[in-house]
Amino acid sequence: MQSFDFTTLLAIKVDLVARWLPARIEQVYQQDRFTIYLSLRTLKKRGWLCLCWHPEAARICISEPPPKIPDTFTFSDQLRHQVKGLALTGIEAIADWERVLDLQFAKRPGDEVLWHLYVEIMGKYSNVILTDARQQIVAPAKQVGNNQSSVRSVQTGQPYEIPPPLTGTLPKREELQTSWQERVSLVPGKLQQQLLNSYRGISPKVATEIITAAKLSPQQVTTTLQVEDWQNLYQSWLTWLEIQTTEKFTLGKTDKGYTVLGLVPHLPVEDVQQLIDNYYCDNVNQRLFRQLHHQLKQKVINVLKKSDRKADTFRDRLQESTEAEFYRQQADLLMAHLHLIKPGMLSIELNDFETNQPLKIKLNPEKNPVQNAQSYYKVHQKLKRAKNAVIPLLTEVETEISYLQQVKTALNQLDNYQNPQDLETLSEIKDELIEQEYLKSDRPLSKLKDNSQPHKFTTPSGHQLLVGRNNRQNDILTFRTANDYDLWFHTQEIPGGHVLLRLEPGAVPQQEDLDFTANIAAYYSQARQSEAVPVIYTKPKHVYKPKGAKPGMAIYKNETVIWGKPQLIDHD
Repeated sequence: MQSFDFTTLLAIKVDLVARWLPARIEQVYQQDRFTIYLSLRTLKKRGWLCLCWHPEAARICISEPPPKIPDTFTFSDQLRHQVKGLALTGIEAIADWERVLDLQFAKRPGDEVLWHLYVEIMGKYSNVILTDARQQIVAPAKQVGNNQSSVRSVQTGQPYEIPPPLTGTLPKREELQTSWQERVSLVPGKLQQQLLNSYRGISPKVATEIITAAKLSPQQVTTTLQVEDWQNLYQSWLTWLEIQTTEKFTLGKTDKGYTVLGLVPHLPVEDVQQLIDNYYCDNVNQRLFRQLHHQLKQKVINVLKKSDRKADTFRDRLQESTEAEFYRQQADLLMAHLHLIKPGMLSIELNDFETNQPLKIKLNPEKNPVQNAQSYYKVHQKLKRAKNAVIPLLTEVETEISYLQQVKTALNQLDNYQNPQDLETLSEIKDELIEQEYLKSDRPLSKLKDNSQPHKFTTPSGHQLLVGRNNRQNDILTFRTANDYDLWFHTQEIPGGHVLLRLEPGAVPQQEDLDFTANIAAYYSQARQSEAVPVIYTKPKHVYKPKGAKPGMAIYKNETVIWGKPQLIDHD
């Protein structure tokens, strides 16, 4: 992930000062243990200022509104108590080349500053620290004790100290090329690394841009550079410093990240806040998505294995219970031929009542004929009771397996992160598994939302098509969204998403619409790799949710079968 360097911080700071000051603090909300939001209101607009001290994605920028989940953090409580209702009147850099901004709060613009919020963007050492006007620390986002850092502690009640000053040479526009070149080439090495080793305040991304703008390679060794190469590189270096001095940044997306310098090929972007917010949110979401997807899939696979073993055990016991009638048959034969049983016999051969074939029956020589018959009757009753007990247990575990297969199918369909809705859909699956007690909760569950986003398609005739991406969405589509004019599709006896073909009153779908919908239903099912898949469709009024059924489970009637061909769906 591209680091939030000093150049980026400067670009953000310049834009915030120009467009967002002064601003009233209307709300304070903490999303997680690394991210807090300040709701800003200016005379012209409102927005959310995101302050993040995540070790790999620390940043400050105007962001999208945070998710509506309960805020249970003490840091936000302290911040809310002190600065809510005040005005954000100033944003200052505490020193040249330091990635720390001082957010200043007062009752109104022009008044004395009452509070300072220091936002330190320094990789794994990032922090957000609230101090009073006398620079006494009131609330740090992250307490740092002496045992954690021998250089600088950050604790409530202590005076705020700026981070230790950077060691090494800082870039200066006044430095001549001869001095600059001598410093960079003193120890032979690759260009990018030499720039990083020679000066502070420069990031790998900035170094790469400077070198690329000079039409050189970051991996090129300093000893291979010609006089013209050094001149071009020095001019590119000065251009970087000039951009920071004039604060005229060029924004854009690049192949591997973003640029605020515009020294490399890029896709132009107008808003630096949106550029930074989108980049870091997407990267954080991708990481969260991968972690959560792996966690949920492993959990479902493990529970499925246990359920399959349990089902096999019940089936074995059920198979044993089918022998109950055989034991009753033997008992009946013994009772009908008590007079033929002699004391001390180990077995007796009697003709079966139905087949008239000889049947050898084992006997206990220590029991009399009636006792031997009664022992067979007892086994018959035991196996009969076992059958009655096992059948509902087997039905229950088979229902659970069907449900878990449905969840597994949803996870398999959701294997790559494309947009924030993908992470939201995955989070809904997690909440569902918590509700079903397959996972323990580590946060308050989000409410079931009607605006949860399913897949959306348009049929050849222009009808809207909706596909549930998880069981929550399946329930919403089938039992909330669907009306009497729609058609409901699902793969026959195969786990998959609920599919809703939306129709206007009186509209009749063409065969190509039905075929297209069937193909979609087959594609978003466990049978995606098949050539042809049986799909049923019916009116939503014929779809029911059994009492006590798990999310996404439904039964139907009055269905019509159609064949879906998932391979005809464009995978992109």
